[in-house]
Amino acid sequence: MTFFRPHPIMTLFALGGLIMLSALGWWQLERLAWKLDLIAAVELRADSAPVPLDEVLALRPQDEWAFTPVIVAGQFDHAREAYVFGLNLESGIGWFVYTPLLREGQATVIVNRGWVPEDLQAPSTRPEGQVMGAVELSGLVRDSASPGTFTPPPNIAEREWFTRDHAGIAAAMGLEDMAPVFVDAARGPVEGALPRGGQTPLHFTNSHLGYAITWFGLALTLLGVYIAFHWQTGRIGRIARTAEETNSQ
Repeated sequence: MTFFRPHPIMTLFALGGLIMLSALGWWQLERLAWKLDLIAAVELRADSAPVPLDEVLALRPQDEWAFTPVIVAGQFDHAREAYVFGLNLESGIGWFVYTPLLREGQATVIVNRGWVPEDLQAPSTRPEGQVMGAVELSGLVRDSASPGTFTPPPNIAEREWFTRDHAGIAAAMGLEDMAPVFVDAARGPVEGALPRGGQTPLHFTNSHLGYAITWFGLALTLLGVYIAFHWQTGRIGRIARTAEETNSQ
């Protein structure tokens, strides 16, 4: 036969900790389910046939805009290029080239035409990719991205950003009637020329299961510490342990 005399303060501390850690674990499991649904929806959306951008903006809810394949047509204003810092896994450090696409009678669209290496950022170093005249292109709708804690501020004078900031980039371009999203071009304007299109990542970080395991693991560790404390202090064990042994703890 066993006995158990819980330590009041230790019990309150452990109970509060177990509730908090378990709640965090369950929250991460809920986030995991949400992320898996989001990934499935985005992958299905990205594989659909492209439709005119204005149709998407007018007929679909805003939370269904991102990663929708679209078609846009107009003329690039290369004099207003802006740049967003980015890494290419194959080629290293460089910039994504964002260029306004002027559309007669419609809002201007900022197009991410693709990636260029750092030493070819200047338009004069890649003239073959600076297509003039009317163009039609397909791509994926993208929205702004929030800067991280350590994201550097933009260099407005050079029109350089370190995260996708639609409002900031549009203001630096000096244009007012702008579509509220970016379009990532599916390919470059000229085969083999820069910028290199089709660089949109379609994979998403999903660490929620690992976080859930961590929180539940901490809860189990706390429970183990609680049991060990009571065992070592004689508050849990067999009745055969003498009162003298218990009191000496």
